[in-house]
Amino acid sequence: MAAKHSDDFKRKAVRIATHSGLTRRQVASDLGVGFSTLGKWMRDYSTDSATAEDAELRLENERLRKENRVLREEREVLKKAAIFFASQKQ
Repeated sequence: MAAKHSDDFKRKAVRIATHSGLTRRQVASDLGVGFSTLGKWMRDYSTDSATAEDAELRLENERLRKENRVLREEREVLKKAAIFFASQKQ
């Protein structure tokens, strides 16, 4: 009889398989499940978390790009101010 795993276990297994850097075969072996079973779980569960995770990553990327743009503008202003004040000392 096959072992019954909870949905939470399956989701965590998929997360480990996709983010750990280990091969699927290694993850399946470490968790004590079959390679094809892990592959089935990845098909079943990765689409749910992938779309939510992708959306979250896109938002974070957008926020970081905006922050980066603002910091570059601030740096340029500070460079110009430094040049101005350095020329005033002479």
